[in-house]
Amino acid sequence: MSAVARIGSLGRAEGVLLWRNALMILTALLLPIGAILVLRSSPELQVVVGANSGTAVVTAVTAVALDLFVYYQLVTALVARREELVLKRLRTGEMSDLEILAGAAMPSAVIAWTQIALSAVAAGIWFTLDAPVNLLLVLMAVLLGTLVFVLLAAASTALAPTVELAQVVTAPVMFVLLILSGLYVPLADLPGPLEYLGRLLPLTPVVDLLRLGLSGTTRDGGTVGLASSFAHAVPAVLLLLGWAALGAWATRRWFRWEPRR
Repeated sequence: MSAVARIGSLGRAEGVLLWRNALMILTALLLPIGAILVLRSSPELQVVVGANSGTAVVTAVTAVALDLFVYYQLVTALVARREELVLKRLRTGEMSDLEILAGAAMPSAVIAWTQIALSAVAAGIWFTLDAPVNLLLVLMAVLLGTLVFVLLAAASTALAPTVELAQVVTAPVMFVLLILSGLYVPLADLPGPLEYLGRLLPLTPVVDLLRLGLSGTTRDGGTVGLASSFAHAVPAVLLLLGWAALGAWATRRWFRWEPRR
């Protein structure tokens, strides 16, 4: 059996287990719909968002999907599999460590990508969503963001010896990343230390790339075209690559395959 087939088999098994979590599936289905309904039902919020309502919806759903389903849900799933000795048993077979992590992360990533796609379709129907200024930057934001949050989720399991503690550990991280991403409050409006911290966190470059790729909007609120968008995207891409490298190092160093004795 090839590596792709092994990852696919494990991913399907994890998907079945995730499907049995009714609350998580309901949340996944309601997130894109809820974002659309909230914006449509609030003229005041539409005024704040402005002409790029469709871009705002896609950006918000992407950020929440990566934070909630790729990071939060995956930490819980990995800790649960570790405590049930599933990860230990998988390592005794043909699968490599990388394949095990990829297979475990597959359902979370697929749910997040599906939510992003649905939000884009819904935004195109009910709001103004023009063709992306730079589709490559949008894809980089989603794919690099997924990679970073998968690695950070794997590394975060070292802080959670049980599933219950996994929820306690990850919830504050999830909310801090969202609040300081520039998604809800412009970073320039925050106090100096919080602004600098927000610019260094891993969700912020995802938001920056999405805005730049979807509407050509830069961090300072300006607009650029296709050619200029690449230059403006360099800091965000480098920051995401840095987080990916840090996440890979932390996972390699601290990720545990067995429960603590």
